[in-house]
Amino acid sequence: MLRRFAAVILSAILLAPGWLGLSGMTLFAGLVPLLWISDSYGDSRRDWWRMFGWAALAFALWNVLTVWWIWYATPVGPVAATLASTTLNLIAFMLFHTVSKKAHKALAYVTLAAAWISTEYWYTVGDFSWPWLILGNGFSHEVWAVQWYEYTGVFGGSLWVLIANILIFEAWKARRNPRKRYAAAAVILLPVAASLIVRSCWTQPDEGTVRVSIIQPNVDCYDKFHGDTERQERNILDLLAQVPQDAQFVLLPETAVPGYYREPALAEYPWGDAAEPGAFWAELTDSLRSRLPNALLIAGANTIRSYPAGAQTETARPDRFGGGYYDVFNTAVGLDSAGRMQLHHKGRLVIGVENTPTWVFKVLKFLVIDLGGVVGQIGKGLHGTAFAHDGAAVGPAICYEGLYGDFYGDFVRRGAQFMAIISNDGWWGDTPGYKHLFSISRLRAIEHRRAIARAANTGQSGFISATGQIGETLGWEERGILTAEVPLHSETTFYTRYGDYLGRMAEYILLLSVLYFVAYRVKRRNHLVK
Repeated sequence: MLRRFAAVILSAILLAPGWLGLSGMTLFAGLVPLLWISDSYGDSRRDWWRMFGWAALAFALWNVLTVWWIWYATPVGPVAATLASTTLNLIAFMLFHTVSKKAHKALAYVTLAAAWISTEYWYTVGDFSWPWLILGNGFSHEVWAVQWYEYTGVFGGSLWVLIANILIFEAWKARRNPRKRYAAAAVILLPVAASLIVRSCWTQPDEGTVRVSIIQPNVDCYDKFHGDTERQERNILDLLAQVPQDAQFVLLPETAVPGYYREPALAEYPWGDAAEPGAFWAELTDSLRSRLPNALLIAGANTIRSYPAGAQTETARPDRFGGGYYDVFNTAVGLDSAGRMQLHHKGRLVIGVENTPTWVFKVLKFLVIDLGGVVGQIGKGLHGTAFAHDGAAVGPAICYEGLYGDFYGDFVRRGAQFMAIISNDGWWGDTPGYKHLFSISRLRAIEHRRAIARAANTGQSGFISATGQIGETLGWEERGILTAEVPLHSETTFYTRYGDYLGRMAEYILLLSVLYFVAYRVKRRNHLVK
């Protein structure tokens, strides 16, 4: 009992460091203690439930160690995230445990790898999505070891971790067999060697650069939606006046512009002239025209799209001011000195804040996280977008979209030559949350080989190269501006073209494994196999 409890604690401790600003290399042994516990049990129903309990405890502790900071925004947040993530982990591990007790070892290990990656993939494509603890995300501090993500994405990292755990466990069981130790060492070292080769062979194409300025306003997240709008606007204009005049792109964070604006002209909601932009947008245009005539300003805002009755979307709500219906979007706005606007609607929405289906919102309203602004189900963008300006194209990803490698790639597939990520991730205070959100962006840079300029409301803003190297940054509660030359790149990587193909393949392999297991059990029951 005590040994198994110690094994559970050890498993959680080994799984967590990659999300706490430490090394993700401990992931290679993170599941070994659980594999040992599974191996120590028989095939009885009582033992199955014992294994279930130990595995549930291990995965719950892993979640608690890595997502506790959500508590600062909402007490229910870490509980909901832990329940959802632990459930998916349990599906994968208990499938493995069941197969391992009733079929041969090879099938059990294939089932473990296929089921784990499948459940991670489901977490990225489902309505309720929180892909924080995908195993491959744990290497965001070891970008030198995962340069081959441009071929596999983070699911390749998950597969690497799973195979390493299996081989390390087998080597530990057969400690007198050197070949198994060599196999375990090889599965860890060969991908690292491949990464170093990929990195040494990759060079940034000479397609020119653009001069990008990042503005970090440092506005309190909780005051932002309920505070002094005029003060926030003056803060933005003051910082904009300090941007170098040769800047070609200027980034403001997610929802940086206070208020709500009606598309397409971004008129003030609800009473502004629908054909004219709101007063602050006009002021921003004037500021660009006078000081930054060659710049495209990318700023986050809440925008509203109206529909006549009968043409509304599933997420639309009744408009008590103008009649009909409307959607609220979390939007990236591209504004140039001529007043021309380009819009991108956020397509990956935060659970409980932006993504709460209507029926859930009504039934579970008391559980919804209120982070200011619009709460509930907001409108959802369908794909990434590329903003064209001055002969270059930028992908304006919004915060949470940076967690989804395949969706993020849509910006690149639509022509983005570099990426902008605008975020408002200070809800959790000075904790590992916002730091790891920045760090995960390094994996996106490698997957698609696009340099990134990231503008956050407060810490962490900065530049990331196409190989995941961090340039100049602004930290927690720093107000200021960063400017750098950002290289352009037009070619697409294998992963950009094919997306999360490993997740899709894992689903088919899992289905075949389950069917094989069922057939095996039927034949064994009929004494056709031993």
